[in-house]
Amino acid sequence: MNRITTIILLLLSYVASSVATYATTGFENPKREFRGAWLHVIGQTQWQNKSTEQAKAYIREQLDKLHDAGCNAVIFQVRPTADALYKSELEPWSAWLTGKRGKAPSPMWDPLEYCLEEAHKRGMEFHAWLNPYRVTSNAKEILPSSHISRMEPQRFFKYNGQVLFDPAYQENRDFICKVVDDIVNRYDVDAIHIDDYFYPYPAPGKKIPDDASYLKYGLGRNRNDWRRHNVDLLIEQLHKTIKERKPWVRFGVSPFGIWRNKRSDPKGSESTGLQNYDDLYADVLLWAKNGWIDYLAPQLYWNLDTPAAPSRKLAKWWNDNASDVDIYIGQDVKRTMDVADPGNKDKNELDTKVKLSRKLPNIGGNIWWHGYWVTGNYKGAADSLAMKYQSTIALPPAYGDPAIRPANLTDIRIEKEGDRKYLVWSAPEHRHGEHETDAVRFVVYEFYSGEKQDIEDPQAIVALTPYRKMLIDPDAQGVTYAVTALDRMNRESEPIFLYNQDN
Repeated sequence: MNRITTIILLLLSYVASSVATYATTGFENPKREFRGAWLHVIGQTQWQNKSTEQAKAYIREQLDKLHDAGCNAVIFQVRPTADALYKSELEPWSAWLTGKRGKAPSPMWDPLEYCLEEAHKRGMEFHAWLNPYRVTSNAKEILPSSHISRMEPQRFFKYNGQVLFDPAYQENRDFICKVVDDIVNRYDVDAIHIDDYFYPYPAPGKKIPDDASYLKYGLGRNRNDWRRHNVDLLIEQLHKTIKERKPWVRFGVSPFGIWRNKRSDPKGSESTGLQNYDDLYADVLLWAKNGWIDYLAPQLYWNLDTPAAPSRKLAKWWNDNASDVDIYIGQDVKRTMDVADPGNKDKNELDTKVKLSRKLPNIGGNIWWHGYWVTGNYKGAADSLAMKYQSTIALPPAYGDPAIRPANLTDIRIEKEGDRKYLVWSAPEHRHGEHETDAVRFVVYEFYSGEKQDIEDPQAIVALTPYRKMLIDPDAQGVTYAVTALDRMNRESEPIFLYNQDN
């Protein structure tokens, strides 16, 4: 039988809601959901023992396993301690990569660039993860004489065995923003991500040694308010730095999971643990309210009913109190898989935690801590994600003006290469320079004869790819394909359809 391919191009209009909502309706898994994983290098000495090619293979392996588990974003640590896992003229190479701070990898390579490119090849977002203030992670590390903390020690303080930037100094805020601007300018990152380390975690009996900077800059203010203001200034300046360079690059913060306890503030959560606002001097709700950040990923690493910090109640608290920005829940894989679900002792907590994140309307997804527990399939975590909770391909949440979309595709066709068949599509070329509406990824939908052609059905998505072609089954009959474009802000174009009909 001769196959006649009839190409019919249809552009379907559909209404995009101006308000993001993430609760699942109609389908077991949502079409849009942030499914991230943290890959850290601090404390991970295996990097130091790998050759360049072995390290590259390791990155590919980690990304393959995360992708297979249904993740659509990687949060990769590129600046753990005022150092760099990339080529930088501002800070030295990281000892966590080469074994010695300032020692370049040999043969030379750029882990940030390589991981970013490999993530994008798999249709995944890449978030560059930095720690803003930490210079050393322990008291034993000897910093080179050329390090900024040795050259201008008055801008730093030592606390509990660590060296840290003093948040009070404008010179430090300028330097940290210069580091971030360098990354955003030179690399095609999707987001800048900072973690929960602001002023240092309190150590019993130890006082933060910032008397000198308080006398210089405090101007008689309450010291706690002054410290919070110092961190506020950095967050605001970081946001401005990122958006002035590339408006589509997101700025996300992953804070400790408690803002304030109810006993400290009537607006606080039903918890009794350490507090961002009072102990780390991080007023994350203010940052969200003022539009200085694009997403929050509170670290709810506790179990569902941990007395001091019940993640079940805390997830609802963040949903109700931080709705000015997107919220993704930081989930601890090990604790989740180790503990029986309170409602069903035959299961772990994964099912309840995922369903809770999808039930709460302002929660847009989850980030798994840490990614190595996913790639190592700890107690079947990756299997559970791949086979159930992340079994369908999910588009990351869209952001920016919903009235703006990438241009529609201009052509769709099937091409033969030997005994293989490819679905091929064309998109308008990018304008001169980068722009938020550039088509950077494409979504491919597949519908069989008799199926409703609904691009809101996540089960119809068969690919999320940066490429403009996809290998298809040469013997497939009665299949209809639809392809859309995603821009840099994950907004989706209208679909273009191709019908295959046999005569």
